[in-house]
Amino acid sequence: MRRGIAVSPGVAVGTAYCINEIFLNLGRQSPGTTDVAGELAKYEAARERSQQELAALEAAVAKEIGRDTAAIFAAQAAISRDPAFTKNVRTWIVDEQISAQASLQKLYEQYKDVFGRVKDEYLRQRLDDIRDVIQRITTHLLDPGETALDGLEGPMIVVADELLPSQVVSLGKMAVTGIVTQGGSQTSHAAIVARSRGIPAVSGVRDILRQVQTGDTIVVDGKEGRVLVNPDPETRAAYLKLEREFFDFKDHLAENRDQPAETADGTSLELLANVNSVTDAEAARAMGATGVGLFRTEYLYLMHPVVPGEEEQYEEYCSVIRATPSHRVTIRTLDLGGDKTLPFVGRAHREANPFMGWRSIRLCFEHQDFFTIQLRAILRAADFARRLRGEVRMMFPMITTLEEIHRVQRLVAGVKRRLTQEGQRFADVPIGIMVEVPAAAITISSMLPQVDFVSIGSNDLVQYLMAADRDNPKVAHLCQPLAPAVLQVLNDVIRKCHDAGRPVTVCGEMAGQPRAFALLLGMGVRSFSMSPAFIPYIKELSKYLTLEEAARISNHALTFHTTGKITHYLTEQLTRLVPDFDRLGVS
Repeated sequence: MRRGIAVSPGVAVGTAYCINEIFLNLGRQSPGTTDVAGELAKYEAARERSQQELAALEAAVAKEIGRDTAAIFAAQAAISRDPAFTKNVRTWIVDEQISAQASLQKLYEQYKDVFGRVKDEYLRQRLDDIRDVIQRITTHLLDPGETALDGLEGPMIVVADELLPSQVVSLGKMAVTGIVTQGGSQTSHAAIVARSRGIPAVSGVRDILRQVQTGDTIVVDGKEGRVLVNPDPETRAAYLKLEREFFDFKDHLAENRDQPAETADGTSLELLANVNSVTDAEAARAMGATGVGLFRTEYLYLMHPVVPGEEEQYEEYCSVIRATPSHRVTIRTLDLGGDKTLPFVGRAHREANPFMGWRSIRLCFEHQDFFTIQLRAILRAADFARRLRGEVRMMFPMITTLEEIHRVQRLVAGVKRRLTQEGQRFADVPIGIMVEVPAAAITISSMLPQVDFVSIGSNDLVQYLMAADRDNPKVAHLCQPLAPAVLQVLNDVIRKCHDAGRPVTVCGEMAGQPRAFALLLGMGVRSFSMSPAFIPYIKELSKYLTLEEAARISNHALTFHTTGKITHYLTEQLTRLVPDFDRLGVS
């Protein structure tokens, strides 16, 4: 049995699939079993299609962002045309009679070994480009309808080092029932996608990729943070029983989707959903959300082979609005950078600390033409929402200073003027900020008169306050939303928002954690945005809490000086008040 960080509750029993095989789709043929002529032809056709894609990407990015950024695709096209690159692949197909896929994987391993011995960081980073080229060609080697999961039986449990957002997107159509990662934390992207899909997950399981192989039977206990590989029949049967009980409990909670979200004393709450796509918005409706409190628009870019244009963005936003209950959607502008990078934005800007560098609103300010396209699409989509008697709100991430708010306001005003001059239909939108940088939390009083609403992004706020990378297992114990420092800052921000008459929503993963929810409710929060799968859990919890009880619990919790004492106290209080509290998810 291996232990990690419990990040998404429930139990799953299934077939392990290692992440490198999903994204490189490694060939598993034995030497001497390949149709040589057929594999050579497939390789050449796949390489040609890849070069066509790269040429299209270069042209689109040069137009939308600039030629310097587009140069990355010219470099990758040059790699795919390199005689040595192609000679090696062809030689192995002919001499060893292995598949084109296996040849490409062998080539990648060879490059990885060579670049691993190079000390120059710039040269070592070229391995990323080689991997991208190999991955692109490999994708085109697949037959129509073929997937990397072909030949495996049973529910799939992804085992990975860590899931990047671009990889998360690729999991969308797979029958994944569990996730295990070596890195990560409760607020990593693997954790977020697992909770949004309501599937069990465990992060921070050291060296798990050395312990498990594709095809192994694996058990994921997302409540206790346990992972078992190839359990004996008796243990497997016991976990299958727990898995059935987990699904039965979820089905029971889902029955409350049409009931109002309110406290035991009848106070109405707003339970919103965090979404990445139309599919997530549909899931939000099914789970009983009253709207979307956070639409992460960067996932549209991560799924797109080139820069999505204004019309495509407009159509996507309208689709999400149409699928959302009450057609009320808060759209967050691009939050790229850090670990959410695109080939055409950010790759050329290597940073020692990307999470505290050129990312999010800072990146958008530098690429204003790129940013303006999104602002136009959002304002036009707001008109569509208005016609459906809904509402779009526009939210800007990683705001740090008052000057940035003023700059955003000028950009939005300029876009409105141009839309008016062109005769385009659009609607005015409430403008808000995400409070996720400590500087914004500390100076929130000066910012509130300039904005219409505030959303607290607890995921980043916690890691910045605690100076702890949320995806690093070595410091995951510090990245705790129930830490005294975090609670004091949150309490201060919430109180100042109320004093200024500005609506405040908590939209980080903290909103869907039962212990944290009780605290936030006691601090005065009435609007929460979370992964859709958590909405039934929080709706169930809220009906056992009165505002008076929540305030009492919150006020007393704020007197403790350690995370451990706060957690113990909340567990004690909520176990007393809420039936089945221990089944209501991770905290």
